[in-house]
Amino acid sequence: MVRKIFAQCYIYLILIIMYLPILLLAVFSFTVSDQVGVWTGFSFQLYVDLFRNKALMTAVGNTFLIAFVSAIVSTILGTLGAIGSYYSSKRAKKMIETMTQIPVVNAEIVIALSLAVLVVALSWKFSFFTLLIGHVVLTVAFVYLNVKPKLMQMDPFTYEAALDLGAKPRYALYKVILPEILPGIFSGFMLSFTLSLDDFVITQYLKEPSFETISTYIQKIISKHPIPPEVRALSTIIFALVLLVVIGNTLYNNHKAKMIVKKRNGGI
Repeated sequence: MVRKIFAQCYIYLILIIMYLPILLLAVFSFTVSDQVGVWTGFSFQLYVDLFRNKALMTAVGNTFLIAFVSAIVSTILGTLGAIGSYYSSKRAKKMIETMTQIPVVNAEIVIALSLAVLVVALSWKFSFFTLLIGHVVLTVAFVYLNVKPKLMQMDPFTYEAALDLGAKPRYALYKVILPEILPGIFSGFMLSFTLSLDDFVITQYLKEPSFETISTYIQKIISKHPIPPEVRALSTIIFALVLLVVIGNTLYNNHKAKMIVKKRNGGI
């Protein structure tokens, strides 16, 4: 009993340490003050100022643009890589999995520096394309790791049965395999989107000088000026959007799991 109470208190303590700063930031996004901790009255002015700050809104648009594009590319490459690895020989599968784990365990600064050196060696100009390559290299492995467990949970004979019934390989891929691994694909997309959204190091090394994201914009102005208070409103909006997506995905997966159990029990 004592261990159970201690374990619960420990979990709650960790959750408080993790989320209290975010909640504090959200609370003080509803007051006009340059400092967190100084309450000057309830107001939505920071949210109004947020959308009036053209430089910050441009950085927000750039951030979501590179995150969305890189997440799509990473999802396609990671999904195809996971499917190809799953149906490959043991030797090829082991090599692919080893290569996939390198970006996960490797330091982000090493990835950024190596890609920057490669861009210079190839005489390329730093642009949106080089930035996209960097974000894809960072996130594609996480899509692979999300799709792989869904492939392992899938009935291995379903695809072969579809081929035996006359389906072409491409049709069987779209109609049999992809629906089974769709939750893993979506999870991989959301994870790659979040990682790209939050990235600073790779973005700083591979972007063109005029292209600013949220992280590079804040880093650029923080050395000369205080952080704009409307950033608190922006952080609250991003956190709320991510929270809604997570809750929606959890509810969807729980509903789907209940439907599967109900189907296995004969609809009872």
